[in-house]
Amino acid sequence: MTIRINLDVMMAKRKMRLKTLAQEVGITEANLSVLKNGKAKAVRFSTLDKLCEVLECQPGDILEFEANTDDSVLAE
Repeated sequence: MTIRINLDVMMAKRKMRLKTLAQEVGITEANLSVLKNGKAKAVRFSTLDKLCEVLECQPGDILEFEANTDDSVLAE
């Protein structure tokens, strides 16, 4: 099971660049890039709240649960 980050999709839909979004959300471009590329281990609710406000979307538009169908993981 994994959580997929669809931030790049929402940014493309809103035609928003990383630098602009980072400024409006109030986080560094580096931290936003980590989140956008799916490398983040956690996200603060306050950051998610601000992302949703700026991108005019719901948390489910940014975060997506993906069930793992890999049999080797199920065996663990």
